[in-house]
Amino acid sequence: MDKNTSILDMLLRPELPNVQKELPTAKYKVKRLSKLLGAEVVFSLKALPYGRVEDLRQGAGEDMTVQIVLSGVADPNLKAPELAQKYGGVTPAETLKAMLLPGEIEDLSRAIERLCGYRMTTIEEVKNA
Repeated sequence: MDKNTSILDMLLRPELPNVQKELPTAKYKVKRLSKLLGAEVVFSLKALPYGRVEDLRQGAGEDMTVQIVLSGVADPNLKAPELAQKYGGVTPAETLKAMLLPGEIEDLSRAIERLCGYRMTTIEEVKNA
């Protein structure tokens, strides 16, 4: 870093996105479903904006993992009526629990949390600064 460049100047650079508008994304293959169907079953995930994370923390209770998955899976649409009909779920949460194993739900939730910056080290202490 140039000694004349301030942290503020760096934060104002155009290549730094507004993370509320440009949320990180990733794709994850669900191995069990892919094996059963003989085709790649890939879920598109997106990070959740700060406000949505806070809403989930305050209101989801014990189903927070399920709610993170329902909010963070961009494709397929886990709230599609066709899925509810096939799996007999009255709510999207019930449908998800009938469609995926608990470990798959947990893994997807953790992947979404990592996209949000959780479950990973995002800062480090600077010694002798």
